[in-house]
Amino acid sequence: MSMESLLSRNASLPRIIALEDRLQALLASPHKDSVKSQANQYLLDVKEGADINAAFLLDRNGLTLAASNYRQSGSYVGNNYAFRPYFRDAVDNGFGVFYGVGATTGDPGYFLAAPIEHQGQRIGAATVKISLDDFEAALVRSGDNVLLVDANGVIFLSSIQPWKYRSLRPLNTTAQQRIENSRQYGRQSVHPLDEQIPLTEHSGALSLKLPDIPRQPYLVNSVSTGSLGWSIVLLTRTGQERQNALLGGIAAGFAVAFLLSLVIYFRLSIRRYNERRLAESRLRQVHQQLEQRIAERTADLQATNISLEERIEALKSTERILRETRDNAVQAGKLAVLGQMAAGISHEVNQPLTALHTFTDNAVDLLERGQLGDVRENLDCIRQMAQRMGRIVGEIKHFTRRHTLERYPVSVFGVISQAAMLVESRRKQIGAQILLPQEDESIRVQADSQRLEQVLVNLLLNALDAVSAASDRRVEVTVRRLPTRVVLAIRDCGPGIAEPVFPHLFEPFYTTKSSGAGLGLGLAISRMIVDELGGTIEARNEPAGGAEFCVILEAA
Repeated sequence: MSMESLLSRNASLPRIIALEDRLQALLASPHKDSVKSQANQYLLDVKEGADINAAFLLDRNGLTLAASNYRQSGSYVGNNYAFRPYFRDAVDNGFGVFYGVGATTGDPGYFLAAPIEHQGQRIGAATVKISLDDFEAALVRSGDNVLLVDANGVIFLSSIQPWKYRSLRPLNTTAQQRIENSRQYGRQSVHPLDEQIPLTEHSGALSLKLPDIPRQPYLVNSVSTGSLGWSIVLLTRTGQERQNALLGGIAAGFAVAFLLSLVIYFRLSIRRYNERRLAESRLRQVHQQLEQRIAERTADLQATNISLEERIEALKSTERILRETRDNAVQAGKLAVLGQMAAGISHEVNQPLTALHTFTDNAVDLLERGQLGDVRENLDCIRQMAQRMGRIVGEIKHFTRRHTLERYPVSVFGVISQAAMLVESRRKQIGAQILLPQEDESIRVQADSQRLEQVLVNLLLNALDAVSAASDRRVEVTVRRLPTRVVLAIRDCGPGIAEPVFPHLFEPFYTTKSSGAGLGLGLAISRMIVDELGGTIEARNEPAGGAEFCVILEAA
């Protein structure tokens, strides 16, 4: 087999390997052992089936994820070959070839690499390594003096073993640096031969001293081969006897070849005519099959397109139902909170109503007595009581109003104040204390004020419930500004959160309260709202006791 046929035989192999789904799956999930095992086995099957030296998979950074020699001590897996030219050419130019000594095994070989693509991006490279040891052994057995030289003039295969990895001429600095950077011939330095041999397309005589052979004249012939600028150099002794025998053999060979060529010419003419007719018939048949397959494929694509449009429409309908369900759940959560605060709100409204009756009766008596100054004071108190009732009713209306979520800059302390006012009745009922942070209007977040208020009301009510039976009934609200985020923390002095509760803390309808004390929707709805606002909500137990809930939102 010639050198070019040997190299071209496996040229398409890496491109075929690059289409394998198991390799693309490993590039997408490089840490899954099951996926890695399937990829390793596939590469081993390819190596044994194609009779090559090795096959391996590199990610976009040149790291080996899988290899046919994964079971061996010198496995490629885990090694990075980004410095190799075949990897860079595959990723940058679409295909890479390279000959060099193995950086891991130390065995020389011919490397071919093809990129693996996903959605138009090159995410890795499938690589195969072919050994040229059999070709070199054939050169040695032939008895001829044959050298295989790379583009830099370095001998990498040779029937003259002492000349291997030496150059025909001194290397320039650029070539030497390129060889060292790619570690093409391992860690060893490349030195020139004592005899400088020129590479020319025409034969030329040269006096050479080969190892263990006296100096004598040789005929130097070189011919280019392969796509990497390689050359095959043949050194033939030019002794007179050998030359005479060679000329006689050539003359006899030409005579026989001429007679045979006449016979072969006529036989080939007839064969080529028959082959051409057969090829034309097969081509017409293949063309018809191709047209039929194209028609079938077009019909399949049309059916798939219709099915995809139906699925998209169903998905839009599902998303619409999900949004409506989510809004209904948020509204239900508001009403559930309002129901829990009903008794306290009733008390808050009854107090000013009772005061209104008292001040009204006093005003009538004072008016009959003619004490107009005292009447004016009573009427001022009546006005203040009416304003207080108006604020309470207004907050309840604002809290329960249904609206579409929108994100805009919101004052953190304004929302905290509104939420604290809504839970004021519950705070008074259990005799608790809510410690609010110092007001700073410069701290704002990207949120929806009404939805954020609902989250804080839920967390404050949970905190008040946690300290209702505690000796220390403090609830503290803090605000901490980060470079791009703002953290709102609500900390209580209650018993904390039991460890078995943490996995279910934000699940709908999960509650640790007694029957009738809650639906178990507060934290689930709060988490849903915070997710929609582009933030996160976290819970943890304090080392000193109690629990802390943190709402983390984007700073405005």
